[in-house]
Amino acid sequence: MEQNVNILEFVRVGGLVTSVVVIAVSWFVAGLLSRTIDQLGERFAGRRLQFQQVGTFLRFFIYLVAFTVSVLLSFKLSDQMLLTLGGTLAVTLGFAFKDLAASVLAGITILLDKPFQVGDRVTFADFYGEITAIGLRSVSLVTLDDNLVTIPNNKFLTEAVSCGNAGALDMLVQNDFYIAYDQDVSSARRVVADAITTSRYTYLDKPWNVLVNQVVHHGYYAIRLRAKVYVLDIQYEKALETDVTVRVIEGFRELGIEPPSVLERSGALPA
Repeated sequence: MEQNVNILEFVRVGGLVTSVVVIAVSWFVAGLLSRTIDQLGERFAGRRLQFQQVGTFLRFFIYLVAFTVSVLLSFKLSDQMLLTLGGTLAVTLGFAFKDLAASVLAGITILLDKPFQVGDRVTFADFYGEITAIGLRSVSLVTLDDNLVTIPNNKFLTEAVSCGNAGALDMLVQNDFYIAYDQDVSSARRVVADAITTSRYTYLDKPWNVLVNQVVHHGYYAIRLRAKVYVLDIQYEKALETDVTVRVIEGFRELGIEPPSVLERSGALPA
């Protein structure tokens, strides 16, 4: 009981009230900053990712300063208090907040090392989507079916993460099409090439290609045509895939190009 009383002597009651005000103000400023960044991104679409990345740094800085100021206002950090906290209380807090501290340090590492940034399309574990926020504790990822996934920052230090655009507005999109083994490959390749180069979502300043190879698709021998093209803005990723797919299906239908199927072979089977 005596130890508890000694600890309470180092708490500034008035500072606790001020700390609440500081946290509330920082939360309001961070929210205002987020809305401003979103408005700037809508107005200057070509700089949207850069605005989001700057906003992430500023929000992170605001939260970190608010946390530090709140601690300084709430506690009398004298030598005696530091010695007191160096005992059982420090060990207890260390175990209680070790994951939080690891996530905060990991968040700083992410911001400095930049394996990905806000606005990037990333694949992590079984999730794929856009990074919408990098906070003190966690990263927010919105999947393409609009689910919000919250991932602790320290997870990114121990597990592999794949980034599709690495801070750029454009991104390589890959789309596969399959035709039967005995179809006109040259004509099919032209259909796919026309579809990706005439789509309004295609970014033609970067190279595109249609790769052809033989595969086994759902138990059938088939020809795979893999379209590789850059989308002009990552937010149009699925729109590009849909547009190209519709064009290719219509093109194949007009030319009578068939999907993969079992081919009948004449002659007797070897013994």
